[in-house]
Amino acid sequence: MTAMSYTPIILIHLGTALAAVAVGAAMFLQKKGTPLHRLAGRLWILLMAVTALVSFGIRSHGHFSWIHLLSLLTLYVIGQAVWSIRSRDIARHRRLVTGAYAGLVVAGVFTLLPGRRLGDLVWNALHLV
Repeated sequence: MTAMSYTPIILIHLGTALAAVAVGAAMFLQKKGTPLHRLAGRLWILLMAVTALVSFGIRSHGHFSWIHLLSLLTLYVIGQAVWSIRSRDIARHRRLVTGAYAGLVVAGVFTLLPGRRLGDLVWNALHLV
């Protein structure tokens, strides 16, 4: 694959996903409920929403795939996470964001498998394939 096969939509999707991984990891390490945590949480929700929404512009042969169902699920879960925290249901909020973050990391791992566009790019760049 050449760099030309990485469209702006794919690069936005990749960039926001990587940023969401970093912001999410930082949030797990910081004290909860602080102004910084709330600000980082808003940023993380925005990054997750953009990541999920732009995924609908990434299609295989012009068609959606089963993976787009995960984007719909992500949008639902982050919406519920916001609703939960506004309703002061901290335990549910924690479960939802932890699950969404785990899903993001698992999706990232599957993206790096050999034979996947990004996986091939990474493994070739590291001279491991």
